Amino acid sequence: MSELKTKKNNVSVPAFLKTIEDEQKRKDAKELVKIFKSATDMKPKMWGSSIIGFGSYHYKSNRSSQEGDWPLTAFSPRKANISIYLMPGVSKYSKDLEKLSKHKVSKGSCLYIKRLEDVNLKVLERIVKKSTKDMQKMYPDN
Repeated sequence: MSELKTKKNNVSVPAFLKTIEDEQKRKDAKELVKIFKSATDMKPKMWGSSIIGFGSYHYKSNRSSQEGDWPLTAFSPRKANISIYLMPGVSKYSKDLEKLSKHKVSKGSCLYIKRLEDVNLKVLERIVKKSTKDMQKMYPDN
């Protein structure tokens, strides 16, 4: 059975935020923590070395033997983009994404934005809130 490599840990989220070299990305990440806390009513936790997650659920793949715990929703301030993880899949929120403004999506669960100033923050918070609630319905025991 294969386990996920990215796991929740005890690294301080504020300490991680201080390590983000790009000043704008650091400010955006701090603002995203506030947005996600408001949308989820959960405290942020570090997952791996660069993902800030909120809540968790137990993941078990139908296609492989991989399983483990994963955040209900999360984001990561990567060099190229800020990756936002919408675990039910980005396609589920296509109507809201039309109102978000400048962004890209993956075929799976990732929403990519360059800077927060490029998007409608109220729409982003609504998407994160919906995604989290959808995950809680899918995984009620977590």
